[in-house]
Amino acid sequence: MTEPRDHPFVAAIKPLVDAMGGELMDPSLAQPDDVVLAWEGQDLLAVRLPQLSDSLDHILAALERRHGVPLSQLDRKSKQDVVRILEARGAFSVRHGVETVAGALGVSRFTVYNYLNRDSSTPKGSGEAPKGAAGTHQE
Repeated sequence: MTEPRDHPFVAAIKPLVDAMGGELMDPSLAQPDDVVLAWEGQDLLAVRLPQLSDSLDHILAALERRHGVPLSQLDRKSKQDVVRILEARGAFSVRHGVETVAGALGVSRFTVYNYLNRDSSTPKGSGEAPKGAAGTHQE
């Protein structure tokens, strides 16, 4: 019999677990909050999911790897794109999320809020905010 880590199912889900910042483990070590995954009726492995605050750090690190430079070195447009991605992934529902993101981007909290407001005031399909819209000042 193959070791669980060599199983094709494990190989298939490992990139997803890594992207979430989770941890694969033997199902016998699972705690109540862990997710036990079975294959053909047999418990094959368990996944320990990260805490929300750890997830934000993991997402920021993944975005930094994707861009190939520290997020603070990105240009304004790229930083706005990062904020848009983070908002879609729920980063600002985490306590101190705005502060954490601002620190990673090397901008103020005010700037992060401006990026968020800019997105919410921009008409879909248009690259510009409506005339006279509040919160469209860019830093």
